[in-house]
Amino acid sequence: MSTRVLIIPEDFRKDQYMLKPVVQAMLDALGKSNARVRVCQEPLLGGIGQALAKDRLGEIFEIYSGMVDLFLLCVDRDCIESRRERLDNRQQWAAEEHDCVLLAENAWQEIEVWVLAGHDLPVEWAWEDIRCECDPKEIYFLPFARQRDVSNTPGDGRKVLAEEAARCYTRIRQLCPEDVANLEANVGNWLEENGYE
Repeated sequence: MSTRVLIIPEDFRKDQYMLKPVVQAMLDALGKSNARVRVCQEPLLGGIGQALAKDRLGEIFEIYSGMVDLFLLCVDRDCIESRRERLDNRQQWAAEEHDCVLLAENAWQEIEVWVLAGHDLPVEWAWEDIRCECDPKEIYFLPFARQRDVSNTPGDGRKVLAEEAARCYTRIRQLCPEDVANLEANVGNWLEENGYE
């Protein structure tokens, strides 16, 4: 049976363009190219507060019950070190209270960094600086989108740049070990334990 995956972003309106191609590439790398990946658009979550709110997550689990095998909650870390603890809490709560599988990850420091990881960047940019920057979207991603002349495409360049980046998924995994590689390992373990194709 093919795996049905629902990605839960902080706000799908821009994040969908980045998360779907990267997660699909991740599943391809895990040998699950037939997995069906969707991004949660209903209900619309308006930021990190709602994405971590138990009532909103519970609503999503209820709506998609029976239609989804694996829920992936992907949010920004925003330089908040305690975010991982909250995500772990939500994973445990989902299993205990809703009998569903939620795997959660926080991008260091924003999901836009995953997209940047799949590109050849300006030589004057240091990757360590990008990973540590609390506002990489403003400092790096948006200028890169302007430089590539894709700012006026869907998601302010996110769709074009993420689709290109996903073709270099191995590089994304290597440059983002704390988040992308960690999520891939967790998804891979879950797939293996549950016999999904």
